[in-house]
Amino acid sequence: QVQVVESGGGLVQSGGSLRLSCVVSGSGFSINTMGWYRQAPGQERELVALQTSGGITNYGDSVKGRFTISRDSAKNTVYLQMNTLKPEDTAVYYCNAEIVRVVNVEGAKVTRTYWGQGTLVTVSS
Repeated sequence: QVQVVESGGGLVQSGGSLRLSCVVSGSGFSINTMGWYRQAPGQERELVALQTSGGITNYGDSVKGRFTISRDSAKNTVYLQMNTLKPEDTAVYYCNAEIVRVVNVEGAKVTRTYWGQGTLVTVSS
């Protein structure tokens, strides 16, 4: 069974830094896109950053220049380095991973998105 677990959240002051980690465990799969989303109370979930298996990245406008996403494919892990944090970055951060499995000898594939439980990032002013 595939599990997605993120960690690294906490309380930091404005201008500080945090690094989030997300590990996908299990077997019999490959990972296409891995990324981070966040959701603040009363707001919709929004994209923070993602990276495809080919190395293409996409960042939300509000974090460009401050956050950096990276992947260690051998460890099925994605990181989010968050610098120059602002109070408006306060949210629950969720890891997601697009998981692909080959289900028969003809090479048919099944794809679904998995989500972590979330890790809370609080930035104080």
